[in-house]
Amino acid sequence: MPPPGSQSRSSTTAGPSGPSNFHYNPSDPDDFFAEFMASNKTYSFDHDRRRFQPRSHWTSARNSRSEAPSGSQKENGASTSNIEKPPPVEKTLLCTLEELYNGTKRKMKITRNVAKPDGRIEVETEVLAVEVLPGWKKGTKITFPNKGDKLHGQLAQDLTFVLDSKPHDVYNLEGNNLLVKQVIPLVDALAGAEINLTTLDGRNLPVRVEEVVRPGYEVVLENEGWPIRKEPGKKGKLVIKFDVTFPMRLSPSQRAAIRRIMGS
Repeated sequence: MPPPGSQSRSSTTAGPSGPSNFHYNPSDPDDFFAEFMASNKTYSFDHDRRRFQPRSHWTSARNSRSEAPSGSQKENGASTSNIEKPPPVEKTLLCTLEELYNGTKRKMKITRNVAKPDGRIEVETEVLAVEVLPGWKKGTKITFPNKGDKLHGQLAQDLTFVLDSKPHDVYNLEGNNLLVKQVIPLVDALAGAEINLTTLDGRNLPVRVEEVVRPGYEVVLENEGWPIRKEPGKKGKLVIKFDVTFPMRLSPSQRAAIRRIMGS
């Protein structure tokens, strides 16, 4: 060993056959073994794994590492930063007003075109579970990333379901309020009326009107409207707009009775 602090030293040592010259060069042991095994055709020293292994295995392993694409590359070596992401595929999901009010789950069967490495385009089929949360409205979008077409030279498209609502026989939605148009006969408009509504969540809702009802008269019920997503437990208003039907004809006796009752 050379004295401490020496980088390279030549010295004369005495061996069994007399003095001999010794030259010392400090080096990494890995480099020493690599140099030592350089002429060996069977084994090689792998710097990455820091061990000897069969030359064929070392060569194939190193090649596989060098050929493996990075996360920013495609299979052909092109950078994905230059690949265009096409706009999403949009499909309409038609729901009843009850489904939007209460929430629902749907299983939607979709098909998409997928480009294969050999250039062929295959049609793939998949069933997606689509959940509609209570209080979502027409126009709400539900997106499934990369579930659209995947063609050559493009990233996979996203698939977006756009909610739409079927017309309802009783209710219309305006903002967070539910509107009901209720038609009653003239006698109920004058003498008082009671109507029974079936709410979108299936409850029976009786509404008693004691006042004289004229066309355009409104009854407003708080917290019986549409669920407000940003305020759990709170709902909009239920607005009942009345219209009045008049009789097409009256007999002389009916006319006389009306005059007598109403006074004129």
